[in-house]
Amino acid sequence: MHEQSLMADLLKKIISLSEENASKKIQSVKVKLGALAHISASHLKEHFVQAAQGTCAEDARLEVEVLHDLNDPHAQDILLESVEIEE
Repeated sequence: MHEQSLMADLLKKIISLSEENASKKIQSVKVKLGALAHISASHLKEHFVQAAQGTCAEDARLEVEVLHDLNDPHAQDILLESVEIEE
């Protein structure tokens, strides 16, 4: 499934940031959802909750900013904006 590969890539980045900062827990994640990303914000959140189970991102709050510019160079992407890491 396309959503699973997108989520796997996103979680890989999040887990890598957690490891770089020697943290065991992610508090929150903020992403930008492109206008042509072919997934809704609510569907993205559902996939995030499922994929994050058993990882440092389990129970992390996911904030999704939906972009509306169809001409944006990242209109088809899900962009990792920020990660809040527990210290």
